Amino acid sequence: MSAPTVDAVRTELTKVLDPEIRRPITELNMVRSVDVAEDGKVVVGVDLTTAGCPLKDTITKDVTDAVSALSGVAGVRVDMGVMSEEQRKELRSQLRGGAAEPEIPFSKPGSLTRVYAITSGKGGVGKSSVTANLAAAMAADGLKVGVLDADIYGFSVPRMMGVEQKPTQVDDMILPPVAHGVKVISIGMFTPHGRPVVWRGPMLHRALQQFLADVFWGDLDVLLLDLPPGTGDIAISVAQMLPGSEILVVTTPQVAAAEVAERAGIIAEQTRQHVVGVVENMSFLEQPDGSRLEIFGSGGGQRVSEQLGQKLGYEVPLLGQVPIEVVLREAGDVGEPVVLREPASASAQALREVGRTLTHRARGLSGRSLGISPVAR
Repeated sequence: MSAPTVDAVRTELTKVLDPEIRRPITELNMVRSVDVAEDGKVVVGVDLTTAGCPLKDTITKDVTDAVSALSGVAGVRVDMGVMSEEQRKELRSQLRGGAAEPEIPFSKPGSLTRVYAITSGKGGVGKSSVTANLAAAMAADGLKVGVLDADIYGFSVPRMMGVEQKPTQVDDMILPPVAHGVKVISIGMFTPHGRPVVWRGPMLHRALQQFLADVFWGDLDVLLLDLPPGTGDIAISVAQMLPGSEILVVTTPQVAAAEVAERAGIIAEQTRQHVVGVVENMSFLEQPDGSRLEIFGSGGGQRVSEQLGQKLGYEVPLLGQVPIEVVLREAGDVGEPVVLREPASASAQALREVGRTLTHRARGLSGRSLGISPVAR
């Protein structure tokens, strides 16, 4: 059996994606060389973005598997190298679409990415759990999804999404880790374990700006932001940097939680954002006999929905009621969202339905370029 041609090997390498950038390594000019010996042994030279790339072994395996599938290949060796400064500069320019300076792609009028800021009035209502599961559910449905953990003080998304590796940095560009098909970034990836983040307003604003502009998000269908509870600096900064973002309010059935959640939604009146709906978490605990135990009371989500609708002047629907389940908590602790780990559970089905409702909503034209120009007559 004759050895494969160099062109045949390069064609196979177009199927190998960079695990972080999610584009073919050939397109990113990471393939330095391809050598094929007469006996069928292949040597592929690959240049990594950084010497300490955490996914070096993954790339090696993917290249080996892809090339080994070719007829006539007797063995594969991957020679790893590191991109030069010039190569990294070209890569950054390519990923930014030729733009010289970092910019927030989601704030452009022509952006087609849906941006949802997930907020709550108080902590402990399961906002991060809702965010992680919505992201995983949307990605499982074939969408390109990113999650920005903007809860600077109480970050928990990395744990819930099972992200352990650090982001890769290509000079001033950050490549976010990917978990369950979702790109994830969090301040928790940059701080020592167990150390608190002690920042005030300007630093919080700058951190959020960097996460939006310096991180290579790629072409996302949906970006979810897990906001800190309340109406503080981060919520205001999100409205300023992402004027087209929409708000999803998370509450529990408890009256006290619902009253506070209303205030988190009313901020939209001042920031001119749209509230897409309300999710009621911890709605009930289903008993063995099929009855429901309403541990935190009932009606909180519906109350928030109605009150926000009256005050904002448009319908703010109650999108879903997520029950209390042990599997939901267990899934978050092990880093595998319940929509993937236990898809038949009641909580998973409720969260998946919320995700599908959000992604199938008709898009408004506010803030978007229509691509037309007035003509004088």
